[in-house]
Amino acid sequence: MSARLGSAAAAAKFVGSGSANGLKNCARLSGPAVRIRLRLRSSTGPLVVDAKKTRRMAVSFSKGGEEVKKLTYKDAGVDIDAGSELVRRIAKMAPGIGGFGGLFPLGDSFLVAGTDGVGTKLKLAFETGIHDTIGIDLVAMSVNDIVTSGAKPLFFLDYFATGHLDVDLAEKVIKGIVDGCQQSECALLGGETAEMPGFYPNGEYDLSGFAVGIVKKDEVIDGKNIGIGDVLIGLPSSGVHSNGFSLVRRVLSQSGLSLKDRLPGNNGLHKIHEGTHIISKGGVKGIAHITGVVLPSIIYRVFPSGLGANIFSHSWDIPPVFKWIQEAGGIEDAEMRRTFNMGIGMVLIVTKEASEGILAEHQPSNPAYLIGEVVPGEGVKFV
Repeated sequence: MSARLGSAAAAAKFVGSGSANGLKNCARLSGPAVRIRLRLRSSTGPLVVDAKKTRRMAVSFSKGGEEVKKLTYKDAGVDIDAGSELVRRIAKMAPGIGGFGGLFPLGDSFLVAGTDGVGTKLKLAFETGIHDTIGIDLVAMSVNDIVTSGAKPLFFLDYFATGHLDVDLAEKVIKGIVDGCQQSECALLGGETAEMPGFYPNGEYDLSGFAVGIVKKDEVIDGKNIGIGDVLIGLPSSGVHSNGFSLVRRVLSQSGLSLKDRLPGNNGLHKIHEGTHIISKGGVKGIAHITGVVLPSIIYRVFPSGLGANIFSHSWDIPPVFKWIQEAGGIEDAEMRRTFNMGIGMVLIVTKEASEGILAEHQPSNPAYLIGEVVPGEGVKFV
């Protein structure tokens, strides 16, 4: 294994050249965490989204005279409920876990940390031979998480593991990570390269990323002040992002296509959101990074007890890629909402007054949508 660490001076060259400030769902975070972190919310909480349909697999439906097998994320090998159960068990050992990022007290501020990978989207890089953009996805997954607390990203660390080190390939991967850090205006502080013969198939590798940011204690966004009458603003995703690719691959296999075929309405890269810019204008009470276990349960995680949300089902444009995936895979509406971001990459819970400014500022080329409202009673309903 080979660590790659840099000094503050060396890291500074990566800062300040990005086009947007960064704004997922952390599996777990450890350390002397403080109780101000977001309350753990189960992905199987009181949701009104026809949960029964998500657990069964209907035999088939007809499409152009052909039978299409109906698929679920679990059929593709990913059990969302098992993942939620693991988080609940970990939370018993390390209370406070369950938010998008972990907060560590430092003087009058909190360091906010997040970690993630890009899942089986790596298969896309392996099959296409395109390795210089997967690093942008890696950075986005963690940076978008920590900004949900109002944090400004400071630095990023990566872990690159492979069976045989192909220097040219690894350089391309790291280039994507550098690009992601520049877009997020944070430093690539260092990383780890692990060469493990016999552990990975030839030409394959795995990635993990770790982001750290900072926020003043009196400026933390934790959802505690969310109230009835606040509204939900959705910032669009650029497509599938980095979650649900196990199901995408299963659908592609069933359809006869491959990862090399371009899916409709999907530009491939995980969008690094402009959350810090919006936060600075005030009125933002909660933020949810929409990745896997999508809209209903992730939004619900940032709400105080006793409050829920009505989501306006037709209030945003669903990218064509999701419509294609649903039709080709015969996937139920509830399962689509449970697995994919459905065109919304981040949700801001804001005051009505703040929403007016946010919506007015965003142009058709960079839209924002009024997608819901906070209501009394726990649960998330699509109306």
